[in-house]
Amino acid sequence: MNIIETVNLTKTYQRFSKEAGLRGSVKSLFKREFVTKTAVAAFDLTVQEGEFIGLIGPNGAGKTTLVKMLTGIIAPSSGDISVVGFYPNKLENAFKKQYAVVMGQKSQLFFELSAADTFLLFKELYHIPEEEYHMNLDYFVELFGVADILNVQVRTLSLGERMKMELIVALLHNPKILFLDEPTIGLDAIAQKQIRKFLKEVNETKGTTIILTSHYMEDIKSLCKRCIVINGGVKLYDGDTDTLFQKYQTHKKITISLEHDETCQLNHDFTILEQVPYKVSLLIKKEQSQELLKDLLSSYELKDISIEEEDIANVVERIYNDKSGVTA
Repeated sequence: MNIIETVNLTKTYQRFSKEAGLRGSVKSLFKREFVTKTAVAAFDLTVQEGEFIGLIGPNGAGKTTLVKMLTGIIAPSSGDISVVGFYPNKLENAFKKQYAVVMGQKSQLFFELSAADTFLLFKELYHIPEEEYHMNLDYFVELFGVADILNVQVRTLSLGERMKMELIVALLHNPKILFLDEPTIGLDAIAQKQIRKFLKEVNETKGTTIILTSHYMEDIKSLCKRCIVINGGVKLYDGDTDTLFQKYQTHKKITISLEHDETCQLNHDFTILEQVPYKVSLLIKKEQSQELLKDLLSSYELKDISIEEEDIANVVERIYNDKSGVTA
């Protein structure tokens, strides 16, 4: 069953433009010039119930605009859209109960209240029956392991603890769809891993459809079997996540900390991303990374070494520049 369907979904904005200075300001009083910006262009999308989908692309690609249209926050300029059988921008109460949104940089918690107080407030807002409320709350409190911090002020919580509470608030009313916009942004590695584990369990045990936007490779690769790449408002790829990264994530980032301040000189084809005293970051093709590591270990005294996946922005740029086209 398709829980989300869009056909030729498009969103355009008009921006006011004027020359700099007093002359331009006076001129604009009599003749205004506008520039049309297409945020999302002819976007076709079908999402089945229970899917966990990654939505990726660089900043300004149109990801947040797409999510805002799917949740009814903004209206599309043209095209057809259906979410759980509703036209989102009508903002019917019955529709609002079908989804939840969690944004890593915005909070729906009240910082001067405890998380428990916020949960009670949302219980009333969503008219959650008493038995269902306590059953859901107990389930999520145990899942997230937050029983000991329910009654403390939200402003005293760490970022990771607060994100757990944000997820509980969003899931209390059993939404069919959960939209996540950068939920792990700013979290340390341990907190990121915990959040990913919880989201996977919610998707598998509750059957909640989840659409996740993230710049973190591990979020997308570990959670989303399917991903959608968007750039300039245009869908570039819609298909299997592993297939996408096998084809386009061709490099690794290697960062080394040196015991001595010396220039890194090796007979390899790599790009130096950053070079400061005692530290060098390199970008090298995956197939050459093993040999480079061997040479680094044998040629230099290393204090530390880290190996990271290539940034999503680079992957999207490579897809965008692929003249042969992208196939799902």
